[in-house]
Amino acid sequence: MKLYDELKWRGLIKDEAGENLEEKINQGGMTFYIGTDPTADSLHLGHLSSFLISKRLEKGGHHPILLIGGATGRIGDPRPSEERQMKNIEEIENNTEALKKQVTNLFGFEVVNNYDWCKDINFIDFLRDYGKYFNINYMLDKDIIRRRLETGITYTEFSYMIMQALDFLHLYKTKNCVMQCAGSDQWGNITAGVDLIRKKEGKEAYGFTMPLVTDKNGKKFGKSEGNAYWLDKNKTSSYEIYQYLLNSEDEMVIDYLKIFTFLTKEEITQIEKEHKENPHLRIAQKTLAKEVVTFLHGEEACNRAIDISGALFSGKIKNLTKDELETLFKNFPKFETKENINIIDLLVNSNIASSKREAREFVNAGSITINEEKIQDENFTITKDLAINEDMLVVRRGKKKYFIGHFV
Repeated sequence: MKLYDELKWRGLIKDEAGENLEEKINQGGMTFYIGTDPTADSLHLGHLSSFLISKRLEKGGHHPILLIGGATGRIGDPRPSEERQMKNIEEIENNTEALKKQVTNLFGFEVVNNYDWCKDINFIDFLRDYGKYFNINYMLDKDIIRRRLETGITYTEFSYMIMQALDFLHLYKTKNCVMQCAGSDQWGNITAGVDLIRKKEGKEAYGFTMPLVTDKNGKKFGKSEGNAYWLDKNKTSSYEIYQYLLNSEDEMVIDYLKIFTFLTKEEITQIEKEHKENPHLRIAQKTLAKEVVTFLHGEEACNRAIDISGALFSGKIKNLTKDELETLFKNFPKFETKENINIIDLLVNSNIASSKREAREFVNAGSITINEEKIQDENFTITKDLAINEDMLVVRRGKKKYFIGHFV
């Protein structure tokens, strides 16, 4: 299978710009770029798909460049519903350096910063050299702009398209960069750059987008309750990413394997067959989680994530370190307690039970375990001898309700 066909099979090409793009992709030898603004000090799982596309193109003989928007990040890409809140300059600069280091270590791509060529362009030159090539009607017809007209869009946001087109032109002239790829929300900005190169240089440029990756309900992949799953393991642990991917929906997991792994078509087809025959084994989800975490954090980190996940499933947590326990139970309810407290009082004070009567029912029914020890005595006293590392109490109510306590 040729590279273009593989990208199509994986669902990675949505919109295309430029003549004979399929032939150009299959031939190899193009310099292309992807861009990201430094809105945070790490990429997240939502970015991973486009970066892996770049890795696939690199394997196919193309040269990738990552553009970090030190300039465009000062402006902010228009959102569909409202203007972005501008970040302060120091934060943008710190994020830029962090992203440069992360991308270099993880992907090995060449990294550039558009602030380097934008900072010396004055306003008059911007209008003369770039603004005159953009027809307002053309800009208004772009989807992201059109969707904001009813609620209002500032001139600053309106200018973002010109700045991104300027980037494409600059990389075309200085690095012979002839293609840009991005998520489908960037289609208007990509075509603006292709048109600017044609108008100013009389040359052909190329671009394509990939569909935004979502769950079956249209929610963006890699988002949970407003929080991102970061690629930096100091911000999001290997276990958290592993667990997130392990919980992928059956309807979506094969698509995710195509998008987020380098497994071959034959391998994924076999996994799909086994998945359909025995969905309860979650073979596809386990493979997805293992492949992604190993790529991001390494085999050792992935194996440890699997061990932690297994410890939670089996209830055997005493072999985990304090840091691993903190990671495992990061998002579970927390409470503090004094030593030598009665089990009934502990359950009520920590909101594990709503009343002493309910607490007694839980204990007598054998529904309460603390650090793997089942508590069935209403007069049981909690001491530090029961704690992990003399501090932590992992209280489980029933099969899946966990509460994490610390002595004060």
